[in-house]
Amino acid sequence: MSADLSAVGCVGVLIVATRGADGPGEVLLRIRGGTEAYLAWSDEPMPKGASVLVTESLGNRAVGIVPWLESDPF
Repeated sequence: MSADLSAVGCVGVLIVATRGADGPGEVLLRIRGGTEAYLAWSDEPMPKGASVLVTESLGNRAVGIVPWLESDPF
């Protein structure tokens, strides 16, 4: 598993809700001149459409996220 550190610090929007410890969602990030989807893990469930900040790379297109209180990043 290789970490994708370029995703850390990016702000994105959830396209699939997270379920906290019960399972990941999916986040769409603007990265490397385009948009890419990553599996998104959060401590608490988060709804589809929520703005999030990537706090860590979990390897192989998976990231840890927290809520981002700013408006839509796109």
